[in-house]
Amino acid sequence: MENFDYGIIGGGPAGYTVGMMLARQGKTVVLFEKDKMGGTCLNKGCIPTKSFLHASDVYSQMKNMSSYGIYADNITFDFSKIIDNKNQTVEKIRKSLELAVKNSGVKIIHAEACVKDKNTVIAKDEEYSVKNIILATGSKPKEIKGLEFDGEFILSSDDILNLEELPKSILIVGSGAIGVEWARILSNFGVEVTLTEMAEHLIPLADIEVSKRIERIFKQKKIKFFLNDSIEKIEGQNITLKSQNTITAEKILVAAGRIPVCPTCECESVLGDACGEIQLAHYAIHQAKAKALGIPFNKNLVPSVIYGEPEIAWVGLREQDTDETYKKSVLPITALGKAWCDNCTDGFIKLITKDDKIYGAHIVSKEASSLIHILLTAIQNNVKVSDIQKMCFAHPTYAEGVFDLLISL
Repeated sequence: MENFDYGIIGGGPAGYTVGMMLARQGKTVVLFEKDKMGGTCLNKGCIPTKSFLHASDVYSQMKNMSSYGIYADNITFDFSKIIDNKNQTVEKIRKSLELAVKNSGVKIIHAEACVKDKNTVIAKDEEYSVKNIILATGSKPKEIKGLEFDGEFILSSDDILNLEELPKSILIVGSGAIGVEWARILSNFGVEVTLTEMAEHLIPLADIEVSKRIERIFKQKKIKFFLNDSIEKIEGQNITLKSQNTITAEKILVAAGRIPVCPTCECESVLGDACGEIQLAHYAIHQAKAKALGIPFNKNLVPSVIYGEPEIAWVGLREQDTDETYKKSVLPITALGKAWCDNCTDGFIKLITKDDKIYGAHIVSKEASSLIHILLTAIQNNVKVSDIQKMCFAHPTYAEGVFDLLISL
């Protein structure tokens, strides 16, 4: 029987990060992964979805370049090659990741693991003696009663990655990051997209102004959506909503989030999606850093990003979380020269401030995924607005929008 300081079950962002960090401290680590290294993020979430999204954005842009004096006739796409590119991208990253984990000193066991007791893990009929067990077993798509996945008509966020050809029409249930990103991908490729959301607005976790702007953008892009609504009846491809609106769709994507996969057993800690907290890869990575290196992070300041054009990002307090003592300030992206050069003028930067400090930031804009970290740095480190006003921001950039907004306070 081999002996290790740590046995980690699950090779996603939480598992491989904590494993590598512990190994670099001189700990002996064995990591068990029953499927593929990288977890949901690399294999069934962030990376493959962003590959599809990039391809769809490029295709959409190419069809609309005449304003730049660029003309291309009969723009088409080969979905099978888009899939191949997605698979190659994932495979390259996975191989690089697996090599990095091995080089750090972690022993990888490609097999399903079973916890026998608090110091013993079994895999491939072999027992491994470990002083500590860390579970990083991830999550799986959440099913809704009456919308059980069949992989053909009713799809999970895992299933949709396996499509070999695009449907002509689709109904997406849920408007979180998964639902909104797939609505954008499929709409860009010419699929007729309808989205239903039980809440009063799209992206219910976002600031109310962000939600309303995305609703406006979706209307412009002819992405249909129904709010305060859900599926009542399905007859073939005909779907009736509780509002009695009817939809015909070749596929249904259930984007209702994910639920933890966490076996009941004795262990030192549970990290990542399995712990049932914030199901984001960067949250899992920082949990792992906190565990292995003792580096704390503020769980209330975890940025959220939804990709596509324009990007959506936020951190900290939302307008609906505040009272009259806070100030709301908004700068339209149309105020930025760079946005006009890029033909990306739909969006805004919004700040929630009080007593010379920033408490919330909400961005709908190209490069929002990068811009949000400027504001996160300020919020987390209690940087005064008056101090940021002394900084010199480059022109023309999207980042100078942050300065323009703050100098006006």
